[in-house]
Amino acid sequence: MVSRVVIQTEDFNVTDVLAKLREGDLRVGAVCTFVGTVRDTRLLSGKDTDAIVSLTLEHYPGMTESSIAAMMDAAHQRFDIYQAHVIHRIGPLKPADQIVLVAVTSAHRGESFKACEFLMDYLKTQAPFWKKEETPSGSTWVDARVSDDAALAKWGIQAQNAG
Repeated sequence: MVSRVVIQTEDFNVTDVLAKLREGDLRVGAVCTFVGTVRDTRLLSGKDTDAIVSLTLEHYPGMTESSIAAMMDAAHQRFDIYQAHVIHRIGPLKPADQIVLVAVTSAHRGESFKACEFLMDYLKTQAPFWKKEETPSGSTWVDARVSDDAALAKWGIQAQNAG
C-alpha cells in the first residue's frame, strides 16, 4: 500500500504514483486524480503587476499530515473507496509547477470522483498550509476565499476561514 499523505519539496510523477496506488489491486475499476498547478495570474488578469513570480507554501510538520490523514479517514467513511493518496508540495514554486496530487481508487468512477472532490475541497480550506505570493509589486499572504468555504459547505462542513 502506498503511503497516504506525503508532504515534500520535490516534484512528483503522476504516472509512478498511480502505478503504485493500483499495484496488485484487481478490484480497482476507477482511479480519479486531481493535479493542482501554480497559475500564471498575469494571463488571467492581463496585468504584469499581477504576475505570480513565485508561490511559497509553508506548513506545520506533523499537524498538517495528521489533519490530512483525518480528512482521508472521513472520505473513507463517506464514500466506497479503496485507497486515497495526497501529495502536497511545500517551499517555493513557480508558474506551471505542480502543487498537489489527490488520487482515489474505487470499484466505480462515481465514488472516486466524489471522494477526490471532497478531499480537494478540504485541502483548500482546512489543511494547515500557508501561501505567500511573490509578484512584481511585492509579496502577500493569501487569504482563504468565500468560494472555497462554500465548496466545503456542500459536504455539510462549515468552515470559518474567509470573511
